[in-house]
Amino acid sequence: MIEVVIESIRISLVSQHRIVLLKELDNERQLPIWIGPCEADAITIELQDVKIARPVTHDLLKNVIAELGGRVSHVLIRALDEGVFFASLFIDKKGDLMEIDCRSSDAIALAVRVKVPIFVDDDVMEQASVVPEADIQEPTTEDVEVDAETMDVFSDFLDSLDFDDFEE
Repeated sequence: MIEVVIESIRISLVSQHRIVLLKELDNERQLPIWIGPCEADAITIELQDVKIARPVTHDLLKNVIAELGGRVSHVLIRALDEGVFFASLFIDKKGDLMEIDCRSSDAIALAVRVKVPIFVDDDVMEQASVVPEADIQEPTTEDVEVDAETMDVFSDFLDSLDFDDFEE
């Protein structure tokens, strides 16, 4: 099992769906999971510490588990089958660890509420993770080498500009 954290929630430009990006703790790999807008909102509400008047579904689930004497120990994104992620909640009730099947988005929404670790099965991470490419927009020190002569020519050009010519 690989521990991950929520890197971000992104909005698709072509559909109403969202993507939650889970980032491996000790690596740059990310696991993108498509989720619905309601689930994205449920995760975001908790991450941004937004106060709401009444409990939403994941708050209700958290409260029911606690009232029944259980405690969520962790969640696991355990399988990927035909593009669908499968997850499990692990609930500790008086030393007995129960595994409950659930959607990955619900597992993540509950995990952020009860502040427990999120894990991804090694095989799932191998199958579906991505390593983000370096941002080509950000210059590196190798990209910025400019000699003094080029800078002098550019500075001379800027000095020769008459900005009054640009007014309409």
